[in-house]
Amino acid sequence: MENKQKEKVWFITGSSRGFGRIWTEAALKRGDKVAATARNINSITALKETYGDQVLILEVDVTNASQVQNAISQANEYFGGLDIVLNNAGYSLVGTIEEGSTDEVKAMYETNIIGPIHVIQAALPILRAQGHGHILGTSSAVGIYSNPLIGYYCSSKFAFEAIYNSLSKEVAEFGIKVTLIEPGAYNTEFGSAESLKIAGKKLGDYDNLKSSLMKNLQKLERGNPMATPDAIFAVVDAENPPLRLLLGKNDLPHIQQIYVERIQEWETWRTISEAAQG
Repeated sequence: MENKQKEKVWFITGSSRGFGRIWTEAALKRGDKVAATARNINSITALKETYGDQVLILEVDVTNASQVQNAISQANEYFGGLDIVLNNAGYSLVGTIEEGSTDEVKAMYETNIIGPIHVIQAALPILRAQGHGHILGTSSAVGIYSNPLIGYYCSSKFAFEAIYNSLSKEVAEFGIKVTLIEPGAYNTEFGSAESLKIAGKKLGDYDNLKSSLMKNLQKLERGNPMATPDAIFAVVDAENPPLRLLLGKNDLPHIQQIYVERIQEWETWRTISEAAQG
């Protein structure tokens, strides 16, 4: 199924840890070229020692539009084109809807939504001019269904999915492909302080909910992130890549059940809905 003719050029945000780090190193190992970006450049300088000219190290805070624009331009100039643009930077806000402050939510949206928009808007003129390119984004299975305690994070992934869905329809005529990567639960550093923020406000009323959710989380079967690069390569090497790719085996049955329940609920209320047509 592989149709890899030549090495590909990647631009990856959030290359310092988690999936971003794993996919950056895997792409370099297979002989591709990567513009690796991180807010703290010291976290990725070691890549230069190992891979030399094959990698371009760039300091990028995705919330800074001009920094993103400069980085995309530098990467394009350095490698002479871009094949894959991967929006991977993001973090989770943990807290109930009542506990999350608007400032905390805005800050998360700046990274999870506005940041990727900066990257997409900076890259598109280059990809359009080339007549090819593939825009990937690390979404989540919780971009499809929402869980308590991470409702704001889920909402950012719902928004991310909507943006990519519209984008895929807008850029198809230019030869540009779009794919959402939707990981389930994995043993990554997503629980680290850099990848996860706890809402400052804590209400005792939710203690029972929180303790039962924590127990369930401990039982959760987590995937091995080192097993994911082949799935990403299958997508970027495909003639017709999917708009959505789940990573892991546990989410599809859950999603199927959710869709069944949604359709049943709409059907149950169908008479009321149709009467509202006027």
